[in-house]
Amino acid sequence: MEELQAARARIDRIDAELARLFAERMAAAAEIGAWKRAHGRPVRDPAREAELLARNTARIEDPRLRPYFGRLLETLLVESRRWQGEAQADLAPVLRRGALAEAGAVLPRQGRIFLVTDDGIPAPYVGALAGQCRSCVVYSLPQGEASKSPEQLTELLRAMLAAGLTRSDCVAALGGGVVCDLAGLAAGLYMRGIDCCYFPTSLLAMVDAALGGKTAIDLDGVKNAVGLFRQPRAVVIDPDTLATLPPRQLANGLAEAVKMALTHDAALFARFEDPAGYGDPEELIAACLKIKSAVVAADEREAGLRRVLNFGHTLGHGIEAAAEGRLLHGECVALGMLPMCAPPLRERLRAVLERLGLPTYVNFHEIDPERVMAAVVHDKKAGPEGCIESVFVPEPGRFEFQRLTAAELRARLMLLAQN
Repeated sequence: MEELQAARARIDRIDAELARLFAERMAAAAEIGAWKRAHGRPVRDPAREAELLARNTARIEDPRLRPYFGRLLETLLVESRRWQGEAQADLAPVLRRGALAEAGAVLPRQGRIFLVTDDGIPAPYVGALAGQCRSCVVYSLPQGEASKSPEQLTELLRAMLAAGLTRSDCVAALGGGVVCDLAGLAAGLYMRGIDCCYFPTSLLAMVDAALGGKTAIDLDGVKNAVGLFRQPRAVVIDPDTLATLPPRQLANGLAEAVKMALTHDAALFARFEDPAGYGDPEELIAACLKIKSAVVAADEREAGLRRVLNFGHTLGHGIEAAAEGRLLHGECVALGMLPMCAPPLRERLRAVLERLGLPTYVNFHEIDPERVMAAVVHDKKAGPEGCIESVFVPEPGRFEFQRLTAAELRARLMLLAQN
């Protein structure tokens, strides 16, 4: 009995030491996760993990114990990856009314700020942010999707070079999705990458574009054809900036919020179905950020789960390309969601979209369906067998991945024909 108690006491002492070492290890893993996030690196590193398993298992002298230790290490690596992802998620956006007036707190104290905005952003917002910078250069883009072009990207990079930016400087994006996409890509390319902070002022950017680290420009009519994954240093969201947003732009962002609700949160979709309205915009933004943060933490580089965020975008991007600026991005996503829902849900969604002021039909006399499909098949979601990865929602809060041929997608597209 005494031998048993002595052995248990030894295990207790060893477990206490293991707990201390585990906490130290996970603290180091969180630091690694933060570094990966800042430098646009994925959490998963298979080569490093294989090397670590082999090296540490070889340290066990008793060969009988090596398989057990190997399995223990594999579990530890799984939990370490999960912790790195959660540590990245902890660097969540600042969401608070009036946050823009305090945004200087997230900007680096050393170096200069290259503030990218567009000519549609109210001057007080630009002044509020620029006034918090020790040294600031303001660069304004033409408003609209046309700015997401190779030519505008080159102009922006040349302006950054002319300003003498160094790796210790930072880009600040103040505006909607176009500004965030373009400024983030420029920051990721300039001198192989400098810091970037996002200050989204449109609802679409607040619920979607500013979070997740995707940056891109359009090329030859193909949406987001050129880009990279580059996590921002910080995202600051001030819902007060929505007060100056035109109703059409507000509806544009609501389309992306509806997308989040349909794929992940039936209760949130029910709020959109409520005739009284969806409620407080700040609560809506918080709900959408929670969904997207969880998806991005699980699949930063869109190897699997993150593809769900493309719901409505497969056909939507094609419609957007063929519309040549007549429809906004969110309006096209709204249209793209309808054919990708089960028929009973489709009618419920149509009622929601109409209430929000979003389109529910396409006039194919004005928008050529063949041009839509040409853009769809050239989209980055096309697979090696010619099938296109698509997201289907049978009921609110649940989604499925489907691989559809161009012909099948064209048939879905024609469900949007005006009666």
